[in-house]
Amino acid sequence: MNIDRAVLAFAGTMILVSLALAQLFSPYWLLLTAFVGLNLLQAAFTGFCPAAIIFGKFGMGEGCAFRKA
Repeated sequence: MNIDRAVLAFAGTMILVSLALAQLFSPYWLLLTAFVGLNLLQAAFTGFCPAAIIFGKFGMGEGCAFRKA
């Protein structure tokens, strides 16, 4: 698995978890969904993604989206 796929898997998991938490506990958990969505949107334009940096430090291979300059 490369960094690109790991970021997408992590973002998808966080969205599903926050939706479940919002359904079970409080609608304020939807703020986590909004945060993940905004982070994905800014990463698409800037190429900066904190999750990609963390996954890179764990030794995952680079994908085409988050290459080191």
